Amino acid sequence: MGHEIRKHMAFVDGDEILNGDVEVDETYIGGKAVGKRGRGADNKTILFGMLDRDGDVVVQVVPNAKGSTLKPIICENVEEGSTIHSDEWLGYRGIDKEGFEHMTCSHGEKRYSINGSHVNTLEGFWGRLKQSIGGTHTHVSEKHLEKYANEFGYRYNYRLRPDQMMPELLSTFRPLPQA
Repeated sequence: MGHEIRKHMAFVDGDEILNGDVEVDETYIGGKAVGKRGRGADNKTILFGMLDRDGDVVVQVVPNAKGSTLKPIICENVEEGSTIHSDEWLGYRGIDKEGFEHMTCSHGEKRYSINGSHVNTLEGFWGRLKQSIGGTHTHVSEKHLEKYANEFGYRYNYRLRPDQMMPELLSTFRPLPQA
């Protein structure tokens, strides 16, 4: 039942086209593993997120963090002419050639905000998502991670209008086809 509700939250939320100042970042979800942390760590699932500083967040599971994977997702979900804010990850290099302004901050140099460019809002979203998974569910399998991430995205997107969440979910509920 919980998975059906999460799928319905994603359906109701939809994914509006983001515009203006949009933060992009990826995070790695999975248990603690010995060895490499972050990018390149084994047994981790990659979540990619885009957050409109004036609005919503869009999250999805991706197979890798290569530019050939991330840039088409950005182009599909962010209005041309918007400003993309990212860290210095090579996967974002060249996004300005797709019709976006591109500004970066340098996490490698421990400079997390440079001239108004940061991904701090999205990093905060990732932190709350990970806390929620760890505190409520202990573990979420790769198979179901996108549903949990979409539920959290729905709650984030409705954070300024919580009184609309329950009525909207109930008024539009219909069973979705099995995936």
